[in-house]
Amino acid sequence: MKHPISVNSHDHEHVKRVLNLALYIAEREGGDIAIVKKAAELHDIARDKENHAVEGAKIAREILKEEGFDREFIDRVAHCIEAHSFSSGIEPKTLEAKILSDADKLDAMGAIGVVRAFQYSFENGRSLEDTLKHFDEKLLKLYDCLYTNTAKKIGMERHRFMKEFYERIKKELKGCRL
Repeated sequence: MKHPISVNSHDHEHVKRVLNLALYIAEREGGDIAIVKKAAELHDIARDKENHAVEGAKIAREILKEEGFDREFIDRVAHCIEAHSFSSGIEPKTLEAKILSDADKLDAMGAIGVVRAFQYSFENGRSLEDTLKHFDEKLLKLYDCLYTNTAKKIGMERHRFMKEFYERIKKELKGCRL
């Protein structure tokens, strides 16, 4: 079953990257592959909603029920989805939820993270100043919010790159010569 996700900074390519990262992390950390796979596939199903993580979990429950999954599987996938978002305020309680949270954060870091931040800003009319504020308030804090050792290994270089980019753009905006 295909689920429509608009082409933007949270498009199907984002979902594919999160899925691949989540599976990679799950294989190394011992997570339940089936739970992680389904949760990653559905994690942004309600991206257009106010609290996309909580609303996405509700929608995922209906989809998974229609697809014939049992209640325990549905509950575990739904928890992953509701707890994956940096801003949802819901703490991941299972390894699989931590894996999805990490994979989603990793896709907001590094070169891809920089591109996605500016793409999102363009889509939503956010200024350069507000985009850099977003780096301060969220993106540069993501590394410290990673749960798994595998994600921390991947995230270290991505965080370094993003921090370096952020410092450089701030210097260039001030007119400093490098």
